[in-house]
Amino acid sequence: MIPYLLQMKLNAMRLLQPLLFCLLSFATFAQNPKEKIDKKLTQKLEALTKGFEGEVGIYVKHLKTGKTVAINADTLFPTASMIKVPIMVGVFNKIERGELDPKTILQYRDSLYYAGEDIVGNFKDSSLVALSKVQMLSITTSDNTGSLWLQHLAGTGTAINQWLERNGFQYTRMNSRTPGRRPNWEKYGWGQTTPREMASLLTMIREGKAVSPAASERMYRNLGRIYYDSEALSQIPPYVHTASKSGAVNQSKSEVVLVNAPHGDYVFCIITKNQKDQRWQDDNAGYVLIREVSKTLWQHFEPKSGWKPAPGVERY
Repeated sequence: MIPYLLQMKLNAMRLLQPLLFCLLSFATFAQNPKEKIDKKLTQKLEALTKGFEGEVGIYVKHLKTGKTVAINADTLFPTASMIKVPIMVGVFNKIERGELDPKTILQYRDSLYYAGEDIVGNFKDSSLVALSKVQMLSITTSDNTGSLWLQHLAGTGTAINQWLERNGFQYTRMNSRTPGRRPNWEKYGWGQTTPREMASLLTMIREGKAVSPAASERMYRNLGRIYYDSEALSQIPPYVHTASKSGAVNQSKSEVVLVNAPHGDYVFCIITKNQKDQRWQDDNAGYVLIREVSKTLWQHFEPKSGWKPAPGVERY
């Protein structure tokens, strides 16, 4: 009787073996899909970066076709203010876990002040403000004082980095005011990332997979109300919806954008570092490159659009 049962089990295992292999192969493919490289677009973008005095990383993905461009896409770069996207995710993760009330009314204190042109930083001591408004200002106007406040409310950089690690982000991390990350802070500043990972985070939010579908929807709305729209967004028609976040420090300029284009969404992230041009002017080499990349992508994915920025719009 025992040998008979054993034989039955062995036969069952043999029958299941192909199925298990297929499932394992599918899981492996799902985690590491082979990217379809857009060779023509890659050549266009490489031509734009030629001669740039500094390092450049670019990642592009057309979400409908799956075609990509990857130029130094897995190289570490400073996030500058793009780190405010992971901060927002950290805040919404706290809300989702029931550890932070989304309707909270916060009390501002002068001790929170961070020098700059911030709205939150200009509040009077003891002023009351809704958590949701601070979060909106952090993304929309890139408010530094508000963002540092949110970083603390999210559980500090430690909690935010834990979420990033749990969700498959190997390189994106917060460095500032985060225990154990001073060497990274000295090298990359507030945060560090790669063009591929930052674009992937924005895509994750777009697809309702960051924290929860409801949280992702709210975050995506915040990312669609950007005050600073003179670089990448200026090269996309104003009637086309975009979600984005930019960043800038002396030697680095960056922007991540997801475009809800007529013929399919596409996402891209461009980051520079070690720029020779450190001027805070509209014609800074990093800003010019971001505009040219965005323009090239729009024309590539929407060749029949015919749209161009109105002459003289830069004056406004």
